[in-house]
Amino acid sequence: MTSVTRSFSRAADTAADHLQASADQLSHMSQLAPSAFSRAAAQMEELTHRSMDRARDATQLARDQAHRAGDRAVGYIQHEPVKSMLFAVAAGAAVAMLAGWLARSRAGRF
Repeated sequence: MTSVTRSFSRAADTAADHLQASADQLSHMSQLAPSAFSRAAAQMEELTHRSMDRARDATQLARDQAHRAGDRAVGYIQHEPVKSMLFAVAAGAAVAMLAGWLARSRAGRF
């Protein structure tokens, strides 16, 4: 599971937890004014379920897209190994240069 998928799953879980807590509070309050709070609690519960379904669908879509991207990358590496290696070297060099520049920049501040 990619970090994007994990982050999205955590965010969806947190949102669902908050919605469920709100639904629980409304359910508890429904004892005070049964009809109004009962309707509000039912609506909140429905919203919670729909939100959880949408989050689950979005997570599955992100997972599928990440899997397809990984498959395309593997296919490209298999068909173009020299280009892939050159891209990897260039990306590594760019990251190393950026890291060096950031390290020098931070050292100059202190």
